[in-house]
Amino acid sequence: MSTEVNLLDRYPRSDRPVKERAGAKTPEQMRVARQFGRDYFDGDRLFGYGGYHYHPRFWTDTVKRFKGHYHLAENASVLDVGCGKGFMMRDFKTLMPGMTVAGLDISSYAFEHALEDMKPFIKIGNAKKLPYPDHSFDLVISIHTIHNLPPDECGQALREIQRVTKKNAFVAVDAWRTEEEKARLLQWNLTALTYMHVNEWKKFFEDAGYQGDYYWFIP
Repeated sequence: MSTEVNLLDRYPRSDRPVKERAGAKTPEQMRVARQFGRDYFDGDRLFGYGGYHYHPRFWTDTVKRFKGHYHLAENASVLDVGCGKGFMMRDFKTLMPGMTVAGLDISSYAFEHALEDMKPFIKIGNAKKLPYPDHSFDLVISIHTIHNLPPDECGQALREIQRVTKKNAFVAVDAWRTEEEKARLLQWNLTALTYMHVNEWKKFFEDAGYQGDYYWFIP
């Protein structure tokens, strides 16, 4: 049964220049960001991350949170859908050397610039069609990724996540609870094509047959 649970509460929060991005955001800027190339990962902050580099302070405590919450065995298998350069995969493997890690990302740039020790475990692909057999992983995680697909494909990605997990899954998506949060999200968003009120998301998960856990990105 799906549960709303914040498993990202140990991830360091940063001050996001929402008003600055809103004032500068253009359709061209959004088009460039949605290419998920150098500009998105390592270009100006107004295009995306503003420099996407590995530092253990970002994911170390979060992967411990996942391990504890899902009672992952030392030889568990975990898939990161939207893995970027493999940072969370690295920290999972550091925490549990005997585990199996896998990652998928749509960005060839992210793959080319991924951590060298994680590259063998990363595939380039789209979340709407995961290249793994049914029930392949003890846990499937997708953070700030599937909302970048249009609604029909986002639903398909949720069904794919449900298909390849043995039991556990966690997704984080763009959402809002209030009109103020909605306004901030629309000012900040560059890449998401599916975003809605948290109650609409819950209905969306149910309609897609998604039974995993979830939480929200609200800038």
